[in-house]
Amino acid sequence: MSDMSEAPRPSDAAFAPVRPDHNFDLLSGVALRVSVEVGSASMRLADLLNLGEGSVVELDRQANDLLDIFANGTLIAKGEIVNMDGRYGVRISEVVSTDRRLAGLERRA
Repeated sequence: MSDMSEAPRPSDAAFAPVRPDHNFDLLSGVALRVSVEVGSASMRLADLLNLGEGSVVELDRQANDLLDIFANGTLIAKGEIVNMDGRYGVRISEVVSTDRRLAGLERRA
């Protein structure tokens, strides 16, 4: 097969149409890895090896900048750190547009 036009077509019964009112219960059990990035830094390996207790690494963000929130490595939102009963949490401040999220998925494919 040189292109998708030669690929066998699935029967219509194989795919249920997605309705706007569909509640996606099927996906509710899918696990995602959610991570929050405070900032990043580039450094030489020699500098990294010289780090010790009390060392400070300067990050590429200001203290009042929003944090990046990722789901499985794709940027989905921005937020800020909050304290919830002695534990850290993240308050969502902005949700990334769907177009931007999908562009992140296409880059990894």
